[in-house]
Amino acid sequence: MLDTLCPMHLILRSDGLIVHAGPTLRKVFPQATGKSAHFFDHFTVKRPKSVTTIANLNDRRGAKLHLAYRDDPNSDLKAVAVPMADSSGTVVINMSFGISILDAVRAHTLTNADFAATDLAIEMLYLIEAKSAAMDASRRLNLKLQGARIAAEEQAFTDTLTGLKNRRALDHVLSRLVAAKAGFAVMQIDLDYFKAVNDTLGHPAGDHVLQAVAQIMVEETRAADTIARVGGDEFTLILRDVEDTQTLRQIGTRLIDRLEKPILFQGEPCRISASIGTVWIRENQSAVAHDVLSRADQALYHSKNAGRAQQTIFDAECGSANPSANRKNDNLV
Repeated sequence: MLDTLCPMHLILRSDGLIVHAGPTLRKVFPQATGKSAHFFDHFTVKRPKSVTTIANLNDRRGAKLHLAYRDDPNSDLKAVAVPMADSSGTVVINMSFGISILDAVRAHTLTNADFAATDLAIEMLYLIEAKSAAMDASRRLNLKLQGARIAAEEQAFTDTLTGLKNRRALDHVLSRLVAAKAGFAVMQIDLDYFKAVNDTLGHPAGDHVLQAVAQIMVEETRAADTIARVGGDEFTLILRDVEDTQTLRQIGTRLIDRLEKPILFQGEPCRISASIGTVWIRENQSAVAHDVLSRADQALYHSKNAGRAQQTIFDAECGSANPSANRKNDNLV
């Protein structure tokens, strides 16, 4: 009867020997429920700590006990001890796993057959598993949605042909730098003779040239810089933490030199060059994003009117643009 109603029970003699154990306890603690096993050799009463004998168990009849299996000190079993009514000193202890039931079920491969038919433990396990499955599904969905959102945002800020940033991304970065009064430089770059490539070799050649140009710009700048394709053959670079105009001259020269080298498309050389207009904004200098781009455009027009394949640097403090004699490093003063 007890095996059916209380599959996690023990029957103890007055001397503490275990004379019978329920089927679930025999499955979970085979060493502790064998022949001639002594209760206090295998179990300890964690609370109340005063319970160390069968007599103490009799004194705590009907009270809730906290037990631990000695071979697993971290175990936490709940129990109730009730003396038999025949005055023989025999004690019946009924146990449960309490909140550790999930770990016990997994560790000992327990099923609903290991619990009393009226025990709600299995129903609780089903609810826990269902909740866990629902939370896992929710997490997976959230990760998927987050990934889709990031991908959509990235796509919205990316030029599909070159993989560079687009005008929207450029405006976003420039607005943040202006608001923070950070030091930076803007280079407006226009490809010279690009239309001739499209006209003579076709748009596939033009696309190939644009992709090659994008790769050159990536190689000649830092990871923290922003490179954007803002038009058909128009590019804008935002260079952070620029210390002087000499650095800008060097970057512009390297770009022009590399872009003047023929780019091969199906064995045919595509010849282009680059005109650059640059404006340098010092740290803590007040600026307006639209004005910064307008000044860079003004410097770019100077480069084109001066013969192309050169850089013009706008002097933001003087507000003027007068090219110097150096063909590839025009400095506005």
